[in-house]
Amino acid sequence: MKLKNILLAVIAVAIAGIIIFLLTRTEEKPLSTQQISAGTLECYPDFPSKYIPARDVNVWLPKGYKTGDKCQVLYMHDGQMLFDANTTWNNQEWRVDEVISELIDNNTIKNTIVVAIDNTENRLNEYFPNKVIKYMPQNTTDFGPMSPLGDDYLRFIVRELKPFIDNKYQPLTDRDHTIIMGSSMGGLISLYAICEYPLVFGGAICMSTHLSFGSLPLGGNNDQWAQAFIKYLENNQPHINYNRIYMDCGTEGIDADYAPYQENVNILFNENVWDTEHFISLIFDGHDHNENCWAERLEVPFSFILSE
Repeated sequence: MKLKNILLAVIAVAIAGIIIFLLTRTEEKPLSTQQISAGTLECYPDFPSKYIPARDVNVWLPKGYKTGDKCQVLYMHDGQMLFDANTTWNNQEWRVDEVISELIDNNTIKNTIVVAIDNTENRLNEYFPNKVIKYMPQNTTDFGPMSPLGDDYLRFIVRELKPFIDNKYQPLTDRDHTIIMGSSMGGLISLYAICEYPLVFGGAICMSTHLSFGSLPLGGNNDQWAQAFIKYLENNQPHINYNRIYMDCGTEGIDADYAPYQENVNILFNENVWDTEHFISLIFDGHDHNENCWAERLEVPFSFILSE
C-alpha cells in the first residue's frame, strides 16, 4: 500500500511537471535568431496567409515593453535586412533597433513597435501596385514575366497581419499610430498602401522610391509605367493633409535616376497644397541605393513620422 502511494505521488508529480512544461512552452516568447543591440526581437516563422505565400515575420519591441503598452506600430518591408548585418545577403543593415532606441531614449519619437515582414522570391510582384495598370495605354495586360501581387500583399498586411499584431501586443491600433515603410520597391508599395488604405495607415515612409520603374521585367516602356503611376496618384492620393508622407532619394547609384520622377510627385502634392507637416521630399547628396545609406539618414523620416 505504501509503495502504491509512492508510485501515485511520483506519477502526480510527473503529470504536474508535464503540465507546467506545456504551459511554459505555450507562453514562451519566440525569440528571433537575428542578433540585435537593443530591445527584443520575436519571430513568427512561416506566418500563414490566404493571399500570399507564408514568410517569416519578426516583431521588434523597445526596451521595457510590456503587452498593452501604448505603442505605435511601424510595418516595414524587406524585414530580413533591418537588424543584423551578419544575416543579410550584402552584410548591410538598416540599424532599425539602434536608431529607434536612441530616438525613444531622447524623447524624439514615441514608443514604437516594428513589424518586419520578410520578402520572398516574389518581391517584385508583391511590391508592384496593381491599380497602376488601368492607367497604362489601352489598359495593357502585358507584364512580361511579372505577375503583379501588390493588392494581395496589402490585403495580407491589413486583413491578417495587423489584426494578429493588434491582438497579440495590444498597441495603439488607430490610423494615426499605424505607419508603413520601405525603400526602393518597398517605398513604392508603401506610397501605394497609404493611397489604398488611408483609413488604416496614418503615415508612409518611402525611401529611395523606385518611381522610375527602371529595370523591371515589364512588358511595355518603363517610362510609360512611371507616367501611369503619376496618373494613379492624381486620382487616388489621400485627402489633402489627412495623412503624413515622407519621401527621399540619394544622388548615387540607382538613386541618381530618381530625381525627375520624384519631382513629378512633388509637383502633384504641391499643386494640391499639401503642407510640410504632412508631406516632405528630400534629396541626400552622395547617398547610394543601399542599407548603409538608408541607415545613415533613418532618424530623419523617423523624427518626421513617428514623433506625432
